[in-house]
Amino acid sequence: MALASSYPFLNFVWLMILFFAFIIWFWLLISIFGDIFRRRDIGGGMKALWIIFIVLFWWLGVLIYLIANHDGMSERSMEQMKNAQAQQAEYIQTVAGTSPADQIASAKQLLDSGTITQAEFDGMKAKALS
Repeated sequence: MALASSYPFLNFVWLMILFFAFIIWFWLLISIFGDIFRRRDIGGGMKALWIIFIVLFWWLGVLIYLIANHDGMSERSMEQMKNAQAQQAEYIQTVAGTSPADQIASAKQLLDSGTITQAEFDGMKAKALS
């Protein structure tokens, strides 16, 4: 019976499996720590206990947290994405300013109310269109 250690390629394959398992565990660890600190339904003591449990029992801690809190993790993640998207949309709207059509409409209102003259309106319209 041939062992994997006598085949260098199988050693390489095993090493890659272990490497990717470590990368997956590390990614899960970052996701779980982010979720723990994002939670508002537990206090600081419980957060500390979860972190200690996950650090002491590497794989078991990660798996137990995922099993116990899988629904809450997805909800908190979706809520964070929606908040980020709303903040981004609000920022873009404040930076983008008004469109030329909005500027011309506001100038037209000023002209209709008699606040500005026809020459000033034409100047504002030319500026908005340029």
